[in-house]
Amino acid sequence: MKTRRRIYIVLLSLTVLALLALSQLFGNNSTRISQYLYIPTGSNYDTVKAILEREEMLVTYTSFDIVARMAGYPDKVKPGKYKIPTGMSNYRLVRMLRSGSQEPVKLVINKLRTKQDFANFVATNLEVKADSILYLLNDTVFTKAFDADTITAMCLIVPDTYEFYWNATADKVLNKIAANYTRFWNEERKQKAAAKNLTPLQIITIASIVEEETNMNDEKGNIASVYINRYKIGMPLQADPTVKFAIGDFTIKRITGTHLQIASPYNTYKNNGLPPGPICTPSKKTIDAVLNAPETKYLYFCAKEDFSGYHSFATNLAEHQRNARAYQQALNTRGIH
Repeated sequence: MKTRRRIYIVLLSLTVLALLALSQLFGNNSTRISQYLYIPTGSNYDTVKAILEREEMLVTYTSFDIVARMAGYPDKVKPGKYKIPTGMSNYRLVRMLRSGSQEPVKLVINKLRTKQDFANFVATNLEVKADSILYLLNDTVFTKAFDADTITAMCLIVPDTYEFYWNATADKVLNKIAANYTRFWNEERKQKAAAKNLTPLQIITIASIVEEETNMNDEKGNIASVYINRYKIGMPLQADPTVKFAIGDFTIKRITGTHLQIASPYNTYKNNGLPPGPICTPSKKTIDAVLNAPETKYLYFCAKEDFSGYHSFATNLAEHQRNARAYQQALNTRGIH
């Protein structure tokens, strides 16, 4: 009787231990509510284990290792960004990693000014290096495929929300963004540009200046008309944002005579015509505002002295000078130099 009882106790103990072992192997093993595991390109299984331990992502690493080896994961490591939700078991985690079921990255591109800005932004959000992005933007073969060049390459970057895998290569990133540029420039938009005797790249360059001039969507068309009118009659654009771009400082509050002397093809006070390329990535709304700019006789505009963000428009120099004096007096009153 006692022998049977001992056997029963031993079997029960073994059963409990087996259940505990199975629970550790296949039960919940993640440590946080939600976390992301980034596996760099070229990683092996030891790298993955080291990352998991360094980031303290699991309750027990021995059980993960057992399940991973049972599933043959050490020979099937795939790079990427993986989401590990709360309560994820070793089995689910290994199955996800083994299949390469990544969490896509949403890349929201807004206004950027230079190729370096764009490259840094992409490199901050994806695995790709900034230098790899810059290499393609400075590659004549790549830009020529989209009727651009290394100077107008930023025209291809249309602000939008893009989705990539974290380990996407530079060419995949730029080709997807450039494909969006191609879709944006449909026949209707191309015809509107042609009607103004401008190319899509010229429209974007004008839109980039308009983007820097105002946040008021309802006056972007009029501002665009000023620059289009000036361009058509061969009058210097005299756009302050292009001078700021030439200097490389967009924090300047007031353009002075000293600023205007800078030698740069982007200084539209010293050079006629459009600048060589865009000074930022204008929004779709701004590009469409240029395409739909009304026919006006405006040649001048100046920020209103009430600092509302709106502008006063003029068809002649005398009218513009009155508007400019009022604004300059307002600047002086506020001590802005």
